[in-house]
Amino acid sequence: MFRVRIPGAAFYGSVAACAAVSVAAAFAPVVFAQGAAPAKPAPVDAKRGAQIAQEVCAACHAADGNSLIPANPKLAAQHPEYLAKQLNDFKPAEGEQQAHRPSAIMAGFAAMLSPEDIRNVAAHFASQTLAPAAATDAALAEAGRTIYRVGIAAKGVPACAGCHSPNGAGIPSQYPRLQGQYAEYAEAQLTAFRSGERANSEQMRTIAERLSDREIKAVAQYMSGLR
Repeated sequence: MFRVRIPGAAFYGSVAACAAVSVAAAFAPVVFAQGAAPAKPAPVDAKRGAQIAQEVCAACHAADGNSLIPANPKLAAQHPEYLAKQLNDFKPAEGEQQAHRPSAIMAGFAAMLSPEDIRNVAAHFASQTLAPAAATDAALAEAGRTIYRVGIAAKGVPACAGCHSPNGAGIPSQYPRLQGQYAEYAEAQLTAFRSGERANSEQMRTIAERLSDREIKAVAQYMSGLR
């Protein structure tokens, strides 16, 4: 029996083997490395929010959110999304030096709260019952009624009711509740929007800058008596 040695056969055999491995690898399932899934926020805890309200907020806003001081807003029954946004707006955004809603008082309190704390305290205040209020100047409130319900066409001022609803209840996740709010506080905020001091709503800045002092006072009076 003769054995014939073919030059290069071993080489070609090695190539064939490598090719087979390569083909098999090409069709093997590919597993991609994945980063850890982002942590889900903890469930909202209104009871914990009540504790925070008692410890941090009660002195100015009352534990149930029905402030007894006209310069400090009522927070009871306010939409939680709005409350959370305002607390976050008291803090400078990442990479910025100035908060969109600067406040020497509120900046310190907001800085103490974690994102979880903010959600919890917002849920607490949203669950409280709003104490009704009444306008203190009937004549101004009557003038404010027209602005709130109809707007001022000549100045391009839309009706407040279009966004905040006819009874001032607002629209959850979009526009805040205005009913029963202190007229003094509402007037101060509209004035701050007009001057640019409060810069966390371009929509409100545009509207407020078209209002006179008297018109701001009037609509603030009317809103305070809404229920």
